[in-house]
Parts: sequence; C-alpha cells; structure tokens
Amino acid sequence: MSDFAEIILDGKSYKMPVVVGTEDEKAIDINNLRSESGYITLDSGYKNTGATESAITFLDGEEGILRYRGYPIEQLAEQSSFIEVAYLLIYGKLPTQQELDVFTNEIKIHTLVNEDMRKILDGFPSTAHPMGILSALISSLTAFYPESLNPNQSKEEVNLTIIRLMAKLPTIAAWSYKNSIGHPVNYPKNKLDYCSNFLHMMFAYPTEDYQIDPVVVTALNKLLILHADHEQNCSTSTVRLVGSANASLYSSVSAGISALWGPLHGGANQAVIEMLEQIKADGGDSKKFIAKAKDKDDPFRLMGFGHRVYKNFDPRATIIKKAADEVLTALGVNDPILDIAKELEEAALTDQYFVDRKLYPNVDFYSGIIYRALGIPTDMFTVMFALGRLPGWIAQWKEMREQKEPIGRPRQVYTGEKERNYVPMNGR
Repeated sequence: MSDFAEIILDGKSYKMPVVVGTEDEKAIDINNLRSESGYITLDSGYKNTGATESAITFLDGEEGILRYRGYPIEQLAEQSSFIEVAYLLIYGKLPTQQELDVFTNEIKIHTLVNEDMRKILDGFPSTAHPMGILSALISSLTAFYPESLNPNQSKEEVNLTIIRLMAKLPTIAAWSYKNSIGHPVNYPKNKLDYCSNFLHMMFAYPTEDYQIDPVVVTALNKLLILHADHEQNCSTSTVRLVGSANASLYSSVSAGISALWGPLHGGANQAVIEMLEQIKADGGDSKKFIAKAKDKDDPFRLMGFGHRVYKNFDPRATIIKKAADEVLTALGVNDPILDIAKELEEAALTDQYFVDRKLYPNVDFYSGIIYRALGIPTDMFTVMFALGRLPGWIAQWKEMREQKEPIGRPRQVYTGEKERNYVPMNGR
C-alpha cells in the first residue's frame, strides 16, 4: 500500500501522508492541505475526521470490539473494579496493588467538598435538573482551587487536580439528587469503597441505617466500567476541545457534562424508560408497539436498540444484560415497566425483523432497566453516565495536554451573503 494519498485539485497533485494506527486504522493526514492548496475538507459532524491520535480506547463498531488501553472490555468488566479501570485509563497501565491502594486512599482523602459549596447548592431550586447542578458545581471547583487554572501546573499538581475530581464528583452528584427531592445531604463515608460510598450518599437517611446490597454494588461497578470511555464521542471531544484552550480540568469536564446532558448523547437510557412508560400508559401491549416499530410509516421508534457506532452488536450490552438479570432477581422487583422491557428484549433477540437489522438491545437499554430497579429517578440517569465517564474524560484531557496538542479551531464553508453595503434606516 502507498504511504501517501494523492489529491488532484485544479489540475495540481497534492500528496498527503497516510497514518496507520496500531489496530490498522488508516487515516489521511491533511494538516497541510489548506496551506498547500487553499482547500479545506467538509465533514459535517466530524463523522470521518480524526481530531487526534490517542492511545486510550480502541473501538471497532463493525466487529463489536471495545478495549481500554488494549484490554478487552469483557475482561475488565468481569475481573476489575471501577477504580482500577479509572487508574488504567488515566495512567495508561494496570496498577500494582500498592499503586491501587495509594490511588484509592488518595481519593478517599478528598471526598469532602468545601462547605461553601453547600451555599451554592442551596441556591438551586428543588426543581433544578441534577445535570445542571452537577455541571455548575464542577465548574465552580476552579474558584475553590484556583491553582488548577495555571496551564503550567507541575505533574504533581495536575495529579492532585485529577484526584480531587475523582473524589468529589460522586459527592456532588449525590448531593444534586438529594437537592432534587428536598432531602438533607449525606457526607461520604471513607470506610466504604467508591461505589458503596456513592450508594450511601444517594439513598441513606440520617434517621436510619442503610444496608448496601453487594449485588447492587457489583452491578454499579460494571455499569461504570462499561461507560468509562468510548473514544471521541460528543462529550469527550468537547472535553478535549475546551482543554485545548488551556482551560482547567474542572472547566473542561464541566463542558463535557453539558454536552452529555444533550438527549442525543447521554439521554438514551432515560429515553428507554420514557418509552416504556409510554407503552404502559397505552395499555402495556408490547406487541402493538413492536408492530409500530416495524412500520416504516409510523414515527414510533424503539429506544435502546441498535447503536450508531456498533453495526453488529454492542459488546457492553452482553455484559450488562447478565447484571440486569441478577439485579432484578436479587431485588425481587415487581414493576410493570420492567416487565414490558423484558418483553421487548425477547422480541428483539428472536424476531427476524430485528435480528436481520441487528437491532439488538444496547447498553442504554439495560442500564435504564438497572437504574429503574435501583430506584434512581430518570433525571439522574445522565448523572450516572457522567459518573462512569469521568475517568475517560480525565484521561483524554491529560493525554491532550501531554501531547501538547494545538488549540482546536474547526474551519467552515461560508454560505452567507457576499459583501454588500450598509443601508441607512430611512432607505430600508
């Protein structure tokens, strides 16, 4: 294969280098295209544009492959913990026991947030969406730790910022939920592991003891691992783009949270539950809605089936389906919404229409089911997504800084009016 691509423009030939990744992904390097030819490329939505060379996550949508730092997602979800996966993503290798212990303990030291943040939280109405609160409070960390604004932080200072964010985001996320239901907040308990501590802050009441179910902890661990990174998606590329301006990690992640809040990105599992509630309100006949989904003239669409990246199957769905089954069995949940979900799942896995089109249940379908079973309200689903995606955002921001990538600045093709003269008011 040639090591360059030839582009002919206006009768002149331009040779662009071909870049090949470690998994044989091929790209045409067009960094010099505009300076040499005057042309730019047009790629709406950046579907075919590589914005960076990254060593963090490999995703093959055609083959249904997802790997973090080379490790298959199936192995990590089965054998690892979320904190160990976070270390892997952020620092590039699996930790030794000592490294993991240090990382875990450092996070525990910083789980408390400044009490002045309570005043900011109290300023939000109880009707405020938890994602709005989360984005605002994460951004406000720059006020409490102004040294994070320094783009020339030492390695140790950057690491402290990373630890603080890993430690405090679960506290802030749980507090945003407590605010939405008018309950007093719970402070973290550092004797608990990361997931157990979050569940305690979410669901404990000051008036009684809270018993943490190990099945729920295991399921949450898996969910967070499965969401920890997913290559250059909308929120991740937002984190890198904002970070490329030398913005702090807190500001960059806050921007990523806002991007994730968009219903086309992080709201998919919430859309699943809303769809199930729609079916229930209509009488609960899943067969009727399966028929509607097959009707190309009907606007109804099944949410949580298929994936815009995975053209075969979502490798995360196979893992989380087992966890969903275990949670529903362990908790003995009796919920007609979840009964409808199981009927849709059965149809999608056996009905030839869905099988032929590879419209299998994806990770959003099963995560919505699990969150519903755990009693997490739908407007907190995207917050849970952010909690899982945090290590990936941090890793991507850190990589972008270490590679000294230039500030992001997309081009455009202008389609507006040509030059025209200003017309005074009395002449319009």
